[in-house]
Amino acid sequence: MEKLPWCVRLLQGLVRLLLRFFYRFRAYHTEVLATPGPVLLTPNHLTWIDWLFLIAHVDHRWRFVTSRTTAQASPLHRWIMINRFTFPIDTASPYAVKQMAEFLKTGGRLVLFPEGRMSRTGAMMKLYEGTGFLLFKTRARVIPCYLRGARRIRWAKHGGWKRWFTPVSVHYGQPLEPPQYPGLSTTAARERLTRWLRDVMLEHQLAVEQKFGPPTVTAALLQAAAQRPGFKVLEDVTGQKLSYRRLIVGAELLEAELRGRLSADEQRVGVLLPNANPLPVTLLSLWLGGRTPALLNFSAGPAVMLASAQLAGLRHVITSRNFLARARLRVDALVEAGIEMIYLEDVRERIPTSRRLMQLFLRCIKLPRVADVFGDHREATAVVLFTSGSEGMPKGVELTHGNLMSNILQLFAVVPFQDDDRFFNALPLFHSFGLTAGTLAPLTQGVPVFLYPSPLHYRLVPEAFYDRACTVLLGTNTFLNGYARRAHPYDFYQLRYLFAGAEKVQEATAQLYARRFGVRILEGYGATECSPVIAVNSPLEPRFGTAGRLLPGMEYRLEPVEGVAEGGRLLVRGPNVMKGYLNPEANAAFQALGGWYDTGDLAKVDQDRYVTLLGRLKRFAKISGEMVSLTAVEEALAGAFPQYGQRCVVAVLSVPDADKGERLVAVANDARVTVEDVRQAVLRKGLSTLCVPREVRFLRELPLLGTGKVNYRELQSWLAAQQNAGS
Repeated sequence: MEKLPWCVRLLQGLVRLLLRFFYRFRAYHTEVLATPGPVLLTPNHLTWIDWLFLIAHVDHRWRFVTSRTTAQASPLHRWIMINRFTFPIDTASPYAVKQMAEFLKTGGRLVLFPEGRMSRTGAMMKLYEGTGFLLFKTRARVIPCYLRGARRIRWAKHGGWKRWFTPVSVHYGQPLEPPQYPGLSTTAARERLTRWLRDVMLEHQLAVEQKFGPPTVTAALLQAAAQRPGFKVLEDVTGQKLSYRRLIVGAELLEAELRGRLSADEQRVGVLLPNANPLPVTLLSLWLGGRTPALLNFSAGPAVMLASAQLAGLRHVITSRNFLARARLRVDALVEAGIEMIYLEDVRERIPTSRRLMQLFLRCIKLPRVADVFGDHREATAVVLFTSGSEGMPKGVELTHGNLMSNILQLFAVVPFQDDDRFFNALPLFHSFGLTAGTLAPLTQGVPVFLYPSPLHYRLVPEAFYDRACTVLLGTNTFLNGYARRAHPYDFYQLRYLFAGAEKVQEATAQLYARRFGVRILEGYGATECSPVIAVNSPLEPRFGTAGRLLPGMEYRLEPVEGVAEGGRLLVRGPNVMKGYLNPEANAAFQALGGWYDTGDLAKVDQDRYVTLLGRLKRFAKISGEMVSLTAVEEALAGAFPQYGQRCVVAVLSVPDADKGERLVAVANDARVTVEDVRQAVLRKGLSTLCVPREVRFLRELPLLGTGKVNYRELQSWLAAQQNAGS
């Protein structure tokens, strides 16, 4: 290896010393910088001093690609950007890429910021396709590089909080050979290689954050609190605002009281609370005590709640008298089963004002260190959730701290949330979409959250969103339809991101939001067992009609399904996939798959990793030997009857048939819908006559789950009762 000139070594030593002093700078895997050319080093670009962190270790054989135009801004710019260590180009010239390609073909090494500009969001922005063209022409190897912590430097261009001096580290990845795309045109290959490079950089970022970032949700919350202890991060419908400091103080006081009520061996504790500030405080208190909260679905009814509590082996449930009274919930079945209720009102009365003030005073002086309260327990169960049970009894899902943190990091890697965003979450926290995406993700990343108690307040939710000046909204197709019917066109004027999951977004819903509110719906796909997000349409890479692109770190495979020509049974694997089920039989089946989770969905995945859902495998009917998707029929009927109003909804079920094996039955919430109406709507969408329901039943209110999806299990029971009664 060629020895560096003494002046270069002296300069690098001085730079490292200064960076170590001001930024506690560290560099990892610097040995890859000796990779022979042609090779590209591709860092993310956050500040104008990013190059300084890189020259601390790259030697004189590397050249930094710089802009000749920017170099003319001042003598200092020229001195930094045009010298023996740089490769100046005219960014407006079509020959710039050719010049870089010629240099690489001679065995050159280039440091190139593929974003082409400093990030205005603090996250990775789009990559210019010139980099993909460069890889296509030269076959140069790529070394991904991630500057961790640089987004908080004072000179970053995003609008969030920043500091003069903050810890920064640079992480170099292993050299990678770009894939080859024989048979593709230059344009298509350039696009594919640019997408490949972005995926490589995001995968590298995710791996670094998982290794060096907070290992648990508790640690992430404490880290966010240490950065901005007085920042108001949580608010609920009562108007009470909690800073990180008050959130921690409340959790510590509650944990001290619970310690005296709960036995040392009591690992799981039930939680039965609405979307309000006490719920996140309760979760944090249980984590601080090394316990696992089990969130009960209060919308499922007493029988399901009791079954869930017994499955989790609960002895205590934390709840609120005020909540039980307002929601008219009865917990008699739980009490009769020997489960003791812990009421927050009683706990609050036992904590004297003097102790509250003393704890607040202590936390004004010093916040708890992560190592003092929680070690690297990323494999410990963080929460127990219960599946929605739309087609059967719920299963208990164990999600670890590592699962939740991985999904949060995956989501923030592809969606450029900013510090001044404000989440509005009306989705219940007993559902993983509301818990992880709607609450824990923003709280751990320093983004404020407004909690609203019910997603069913169609008139009040848009008004509350407008009043609190929120920018991010999460919902399901059912809920979004309800909001759109009641909202004023100006209610969502500040809305930046509208995410929809749990059920497929209907085209009529997407068109309504685009035309009336000027907002596009970003559809995602997930499952409780995956913490929950599996794929999402991001602002950078949206593709309408799909359920989004698989997140970084997610693997998939499709297994063929008999009788289905298109797509296959979707299985996924990744760091966000659950630890396991509480149900022995279901857990044995999951563990046998070796880390893969069987989604139970029929799907197809294109070459760019976009997922298109074709329906639940359980929601197929076999008619005259052909597989018919009930979901596809419901999509054909969605919005097909504007003459009956926007509230008209039709669900489709299958029942046994002596002649054809099965037949379809439509259940509508409007008595005016006829069999002929349904038939015409299905055929207009190009579906075959096998997909036409032969009967229409009327039910004024279709049963819904807490997530807004149709409760098909309950609806099927109702239909069976109707048929048995001969009506």
